[in-house]
Amino acid sequence: MSTDNNDFDGQRRAFLQVAGAVTVVAPGVTLIAAQASARPAGEPASAANRWGMLIDSTKCSPDCKACVTACKQEMGLVGHDRPRTDAQYIRKLEVSDPSTGMRHSLPVMCQHCAKPACVDVCPTGASMKRADGIVLVDRHICIGCRYCMMACPYKARSFTHEDQTDQKPYLPRGKGTVEACTMCVHRIDAGRQPACVEACQSSGGGAMLFGDLSDPSSEIAKRVSTETTTRIRGELGLDPGVRYQGI
Repeated sequence: MSTDNNDFDGQRRAFLQVAGAVTVVAPGVTLIAAQASARPAGEPASAANRWGMLIDSTKCSPDCKACVTACKQEMGLVGHDRPRTDAQYIRKLEVSDPSTGMRHSLPVMCQHCAKPACVDVCPTGASMKRADGIVLVDRHICIGCRYCMMACPYKARSFTHEDQTDQKPYLPRGKGTVEACTMCVHRIDAGRQPACVEACQSSGGGAMLFGDLSDPSSEIAKRVSTETTTRIRGELGLDPGVRYQGI
């Protein structure tokens, strides 16, 4: 079957426009002062920003799933009763130190690496990193080879096994493609926080902080420069944009 190249290119452009679209902020939602600002429509992401998260595991309760629930609702991730294969952008893990018995619960998602292994191995360029450090997947050119899933040391990517319905306009999904946390790029581009961070602050333990790591005046940059933080599998040199405290 032949493919219309003009139609394919048009679909790809539409996806990229959605990924960088500025959405309208609902009444009552407060924008993040000095953390993020709405990006004008049509203006590309800037390397002047490096969006990231700081997660304090000492404030993360094992029985709290506020971030996981908020992510599923925001992204429309409907389960099919297959825990090992259903799409999950963020999951709660429990880690422990065998020598001391100390245990921590923490959320793990795509770490939005500065040197993402998933991008390096992708044969079509579907796995990509924006100038501001956010790692995304272009479903229109993803061929479902799953090389990126094998390359990711964080097991942060999912494969879409079923046909998708009732998709969110800011998150086009497709059967036979790979997907992962987008750090709620549609919210970031509108000057808002990711859904998981917002839920953690409002109904969780306040363990998650989002902001611009490149902005010295941002709270996240100040804390990273003055407090001890850890990057999971930091020895790999991937430079994750997600940092943790207390582990």
